[in-house]
Amino acid sequence: MRVLIQLRPSPDLVAAVADPGQAATTADVADGLPGVELDSAFVPVAVPRPVPSTGGDPLSLNQPLDFSLAAEDASVLVRGTISDDELASRVTLLPGIRTDVVGIFADPVIGSAPLCGGDPPAGDWHDVERLLHVPGLHAEGLDGAGVALAVLDNGINAAHTARQLGRAVTLDAERSWSPPGVSGTPGEFEVDHGTMCAFDALIAAPHASLVDIPVLLSTRPGGSVMDGLLSDAVSAFAHLRNVLDAQPAGSRALVVSNSWGSFSPEWDFPVGHPGNYSDNAAHPFNLMVAGLDRAGADVLFAAGNCGRECPDGRCAFPSRPIVGANSHPKALSIGGIDINGERVGYSSQGPGRLTARKPDLCAYTHFSGSQALGPGSPDSGTSAAAPVAAGLVAAVRTMWPADRLSPAQLRALLRRTAEDRSEVGFDYGYGYGIVDPAGVITALQRRARSAA
Repeated sequence: MRVLIQLRPSPDLVAAVADPGQAATTADVADGLPGVELDSAFVPVAVPRPVPSTGGDPLSLNQPLDFSLAAEDASVLVRGTISDDELASRVTLLPGIRTDVVGIFADPVIGSAPLCGGDPPAGDWHDVERLLHVPGLHAEGLDGAGVALAVLDNGINAAHTARQLGRAVTLDAERSWSPPGVSGTPGEFEVDHGTMCAFDALIAAPHASLVDIPVLLSTRPGGSVMDGLLSDAVSAFAHLRNVLDAQPAGSRALVVSNSWGSFSPEWDFPVGHPGNYSDNAAHPFNLMVAGLDRAGADVLFAAGNCGRECPDGRCAFPSRPIVGANSHPKALSIGGIDINGERVGYSSQGPGRLTARKPDLCAYTHFSGSQALGPGSPDSGTSAAAPVAAGLVAAVRTMWPADRLSPAQLRALLRRTAEDRSEVGFDYGYGYGIVDPAGVITALQRRARSAA
């Protein structure tokens, strides 16, 4: 089984890993662990320590937390493999044998949320543009200019995206990142799922700067172009933390779109095991999500395509399929609707596992748009809905950076202004409702007047 091993080496080694200007290796921080085949190609990642702002349990993600990367606080992750025959004993014994081993966690396979069913597209991207009230957003100066919009997927083809949109796109190659072993130039990957996500995000935010993070192009043996390892996402989030920290404090704007998730408990430790990912707020990746939110980034995840009416064939969780970071309280979990406002049958229903009230919102999907998956194929799945919503968030960030409107405040605003689709204000199909850009504009105008 592939695992992430959390270590607490000497403070000078922690500092070296946390410093983006240094290049620490797995051999530097782990000189061998009994029964573990360490992955020397994986670059160690510093994990911040959660510290309650007002006291309380640091692993309760529903309270204000600070995240410390100080050498005396942070820990370090390395990646490795433990034989299935020795898994139980090694996971139990290693933290007792080695005082520097903090914990051992699942490194599950992650995959995109692809199409489901053969239904033709319902409308096209111009319908989505109209429903997103894009002219109204742009009239308010909300077009994504100056906003970094990271697409974590299987790579972007910027030229194809520009052709389909009929306008130039901005690709930030300097701030893009690829997992070790992944070759290719940012913005020049094969036209595929990631290109679809980039196109859909730019419908509302055409002037955002795309940050290409092909996290699903893992070189994992036996992998495909549509799945990767959670450890690569951990590294990607560490990179994005550096991107965010490099932005001026008064104008931080980073939106992170994730159209992927874990589909099966087969690659995870059981629920209740300390190394579990799906239900465990203490898993390092879930802590990374919370830390990036606290630093000022907006994190969005697709709710997944495990809806009861039309589940993806890989869906193997027997119930509550919105798992791990896709159900994180500090992230927006996005379900899918068609242009008529009806939930598509493959959109996963809640409750979520890390927090029950998931999905948060629904956005548009199953429309003709990027043509990235072939002529006539719709931009579909919650894979399309998540970047559509991410584009709206990026548009808002044009004039409302994180120091003016925190990620938590923006999440609350989006939920409050959503078009309710039930009689109770929240339900496990639509969440708080459908994103309502016109309502968002009105709320922002009121907020600006009250602050004047």
